[in-house]
Amino acid sequence: QVQLVESGGGLVQPGGSLRLSCAASGFIFSNYAMAWARQAPGKPLEWVSFINAYGGSLTYADSVKGRFFISRDNDKNTLTLQMNSLQRDDTAVYYCCKFKGGPIRDIGSYDARGQGTQVTVSS
Repeated sequence: QVQLVESGGGLVQPGGSLRLSCAASGFIFSNYAMAWARQAPGKPLEWVSFINAYGGSLTYADSVKGRFFISRDNDKNTLTLQMNSLQRDDTAVYYCCKFKGGPIRDIGSYDARGQGTQVTVSS
């Protein structure tokens, strides 16, 4: 059974940083590309960043490029998102997602996600 458990969210001031983690189990983590997505209040789920199975190919949404950094540790079955220079528009629930195939920016290309972790950017 695929299980993805996100952690690391919280309240942070604009300009601050947070580091999100996702613990994966129930599948061979190193065989799958992964991604982070987010959902702001009243908005649809939005793809944020992608990393391939080996960690050598990274892609970011324009809205977070240069501020967010995705990484993975296949020995620890962990996915990470380092978020810097946070803005109020980054406020959302962040989800770790398992890739099943298809366009990497398409939310429909992912077949599992965790329960999410809340990130709130506010002064």
